Amino acid sequence: MDGDGRGAYGSHTAEDVFRDFRARRAGMIKALTTDVEKFYQQCDPEKENLCLYGLPNETWEVTLPAEEVPPELPEPALGINFARDGMEGKDWLALVAVHSDAWLLAVAFYFGARFGFDKESRRRLFNMINNLPTIYEVVTGITKKQSKEKTSNSSSKSKSSSKIGDQLTKVAKILPPKEDEESGTDGEEDEEEHENTLCGACGDNYAHDEFWICCDVCESWFHGKCVKITPARAEHIKQYKCPSCSTNKRTRT
Repeated sequence: MDGDGRGAYGSHTAEDVFRDFRARRAGMIKALTTDVEKFYQQCDPEKENLCLYGLPNETWEVTLPAEEVPPELPEPALGINFARDGMEGKDWLALVAVHSDAWLLAVAFYFGARFGFDKESRRRLFNMINNLPTIYEVVTGITKKQSKEKTSNSSSKSKSSSKIGDQLTKVAKILPPKEDEESGTDGEEDEEEHENTLCGACGDNYAHDEFWICCDVCESWFHGKCVKITPARAEHIKQYKCPSCSTNKRTRT
């Protein structure tokens, strides 16, 4: 851990703490989704009590808790590795996700207390955090289910515009810049259509200036950077399978 993370902040505002929260959250989501096999291997029940940490640079770490008492930051759930082999894999990941959500809130409001946030700053920080799906929702697939429900309730025109069979739409979901009033209308409609779509890996909302790709199996959308797919590589993929669907296929075989 990098101390109390003060070096990451200029002015100690709710927005600064939220950026730290979001970065740590992104790292923990990676551990429980795209990096799940590596995470599983590191959580050896034969080792001592281990904790999952989200780091301010959007990475994660499984290690022993801090030695100093009291620790500089609140500590994550202790001994997540002991439950690894005694539960179903998905249940274990869901349990770790719940504890991870609790730890992130503890860290965020620890910083709020250290930096002397007033009532309004604490409310603003919580509202920003609450606008993101929880790690539990991302890991258990609740965000994917919500995304599918929103897609199924859209108009037939919206459905056809996001049809996976259209390779260009599937792999190049970057809205063009608005050049004039007339051409901007369609862009606004496309942006409104996808603004509630959530990434199946990190759980963040769709952004019109980012590359997205859709899984041909579960029909969930992902940031290209979250699943390590570039626009150039996507052009050569006939059928894209997300990390979760690829892992499930290997397990069944």
